[in-house]
Amino acid sequence: MGNLDLITIIIIAASIIISYKGFGDYAFFDTYKFHIGGVQRGEKIRMFSSGFLHVDTQHLLFNMLTLYFFAGTVINYVAPLGFIIIYVVSLLAGSLLSLYFHKNEYHYSAVGASGAVTGILYAAILLQPGMKLMIFFIPIPIPAYLFGIAYLLYSIYGMKNRIGNIGHDAHFGGAIGGFVATLILAPNLFQTNLLMIGLLLIPIVLLFILKKAGKI
Repeated sequence: MGNLDLITIIIIAASIIISYKGFGDYAFFDTYKFHIGGVQRGEKIRMFSSGFLHVDTQHLLFNMLTLYFFAGTVINYVAPLGFIIIYVVSLLAGSLLSLYFHKNEYHYSAVGASGAVTGILYAAILLQPGMKLMIFFIPIPIPAYLFGIAYLLYSIYGMKNRIGNIGHDAHFGGAIGGFVATLILAPNLFQTNLLMIGLLLIPIVLLFILKKAGKI
């Protein structure tokens, strides 16, 4: 964790430049943010461009630090091209899930790299489930796969209860994108990490069961 590869530098630099452009130019921000009405009018670019905009410096910093810590793990396993594929698929999957859950909320909008970054995080957990992660409010390291499961279960709770000004659905969609793209790029995981694949799939299956049951 924590390796700063060239592709990571490029993504972080692009996110900083575009985000700061948005901080000072509301028209630019409004044109490229994720917006249900805009997407439904045919402005599909919003589903991608919104991943490079952020609400403020703190939002930007949190996402870029998370990316920095986990990008190296993914790149080491699937090479830079695989990393780019996972990042873009996760970004778009986050937007698609947000569109699915908020399709009737014309004015719903969101920004941030959270979907893409969560996809990279989930990919890193899938590739190296035994690594230990430290959480701010838990003083001991916990296995990455437990964190991944708990994080998505919390996202389901957040989606159900609309907790905070947070795009829980984009996070969850990003995780799905990272999960699927990683398995396509590294099919050997079905032989080496089949149990972990099953465990990490549990909250994803649960989400759609709850959605079909009308619980979310």
